[in-house]
Amino acid sequence: MIRTIATPAPCACLFTVRNGFRLNPKAIIITMRDRSKNRKPLQKGRNLSIEAIQAVQSLKRANRNNSFSELERVFDSKFRRLLKFDMMAVLRELLRQNECLLALKVFDDIRKEAWYKPRLLIYADMLSVFASNGLFEEVELIYSYLKTESCLEPDIVGFNAVLNALISFKLTHLVMDCYGLMKVADCEPDRSSFRILINGLESIGETGFSAILRRDAQKIYGESLEFLEEEEEVPAVVSRRY
Repeated sequence: MIRTIATPAPCACLFTVRNGFRLNPKAIIITMRDRSKNRKPLQKGRNLSIEAIQAVQSLKRANRNNSFSELERVFDSKFRRLLKFDMMAVLRELLRQNECLLALKVFDDIRKEAWYKPRLLIYADMLSVFASNGLFEEVELIYSYLKTESCLEPDIVGFNAVLNALISFKLTHLVMDCYGLMKVADCEPDRSSFRILINGLESIGETGFSAILRRDAQKIYGESLEFLEEEEEVPAVVSRRY
């Protein structure tokens, strides 16, 4: 909202026009803009408590100082005292800011918590962020964590998100390995899984692997596989629902 205020000049600023008033051209016009218009909108999904915000800031500051002892003190005093929700919020925020190596250390700590249960959407998010930052050795490490998780739930949405992340960065060997991991976890691929796999592999020239998956899909859905022509819809928030 913009409010306009007329500030009188040395002479009278108003003069009569019939039954009303109008500004004297010599009057000084000052415009005031509502400061609330300058505020950036809160990013959807960023529900950080004060404690979580302080933990993020302290972790980043200690990490910049390249002091292992200082970073450990911050983990003890700021991070490890947080509740589950706040710990996950810190991980999300570090990933959002592309603080990858710090996020990995936070994730290592979270995995040691008694309440921790593996969530495929967490892995999908981490794989995508690390790969987008070119940290492919760490991508391999994170995927190795995934493979060693016990009690992995047969979450088809989560597995599809992981497959999509791996396909996006042409990590063919991990894509095929994840396809096998789905079966180990008793998670049968659905139409979306095969659409992500077959179309994705063919788009990067991996026709040999896609032919194997086509045969598997045909055993379940028949010869035509018409669903491959459907557009795959990936919700923008799917990687944040953990």
